[in-house]
Amino acid sequence: MSRKYRVGILGATGTVGQRFIQLLENHPQFEISALAASDRSAGKSFAEACAWKLAGAMPEYVKSITVQPIAPPLDCDIVFSSLPSSVARETEEAFARAGYPVISNSSSYRMDEDVPLLIAEINHAHTDLIEVQRKKRGFTTGFIVTNPNCAVISFAPPLAALHRKFGIESVIVTTLQAISGAGYPGVPSLDITDNVIPYIAGEEPKVETEAQKILGIFANGVIEKADFTVSAQCFRVHVIDGHTVSARVNLKNTATLEEVVAAMSGFPSLDLYSSPKKFIDVCDEPSRPQPRLDRDSGNGMTISVGRIFPDNIFDYRFVALSHNTVRGAAGSTVLNAELLIDKGII
Repeated sequence: MSRKYRVGILGATGTVGQRFIQLLENHPQFEISALAASDRSAGKSFAEACAWKLAGAMPEYVKSITVQPIAPPLDCDIVFSSLPSSVARETEEAFARAGYPVISNSSSYRMDEDVPLLIAEINHAHTDLIEVQRKKRGFTTGFIVTNPNCAVISFAPPLAALHRKFGIESVIVTTLQAISGAGYPGVPSLDITDNVIPYIAGEEPKVETEAQKILGIFANGVIEKADFTVSAQCFRVHVIDGHTVSARVNLKNTATLEEVVAAMSGFPSLDLYSSPKKFIDVCDEPSRPQPRLDRDSGNGMTISVGRIFPDNIFDYRFVALSHNTVRGAAGSTVLNAELLIDKGII
């Protein structure tokens, strides 16, 4: 039987922290040994500290765990972080410096030059950056790895498929982002009901820059970012889960519609526990993908793409969808940890 790694979750009482707990129940490689949260929760049992907001009951095995402060030491082998950016940077570095592998869903380190920004299926070679990070920051066994913004995870995979085959010159994306992406309590009901909000604080710069790092090439100790431009507008919409992205893309090389579809649908998945059978699922129905119908595809880990057509101004357009708290958050963090174990880094 393979070893089980003990996991500590930072920000355990939040919605992404709760999703970690849900995804790790009965996981063959991980067991939760520590839960950490803010000072107002520390010292309480998890059942006392956490208002459970996910469908289904709070798993029994976490109810009696005493919530710890978000500072090392923590009784675990690996740290999963879903801390708010206001505290994540200092806290995650403290854990990495103390020797813990930190696999983070927080935004604080995503664009640091020595920190891998991983979508496991796309840029697993970027894990070589960990040794650079350790030397630069003086870490021993610890390190920090991040996963992308929850909207970027929707459109970066189809872009990766196109970029590998044909090259990309420029992209315009419009994101329609679910209210769960704002955390709990999130957007006030009187703001979002019967409404679309054309502003998410700080979101557009992340959406415009992260994909180039993910699709870049690791060489000579650095990531050479992909040389295309992204222009983004981000909207909050009245959907609970599932981020939808409308994308238009100019390619460097000519491609037929059939070649574009084949590049996306043929992009390989991985053979890890949390990997979906299909990484990118190209929908044939003209009205798909839709959040309510497609967000749970592949246990929430599949990227659904549809409406792929030649565009009147750009070369092609498509619609992409992902589950923002599974593939766009906790699920990607768990998959990244599985990848690091598979590569012998953890």
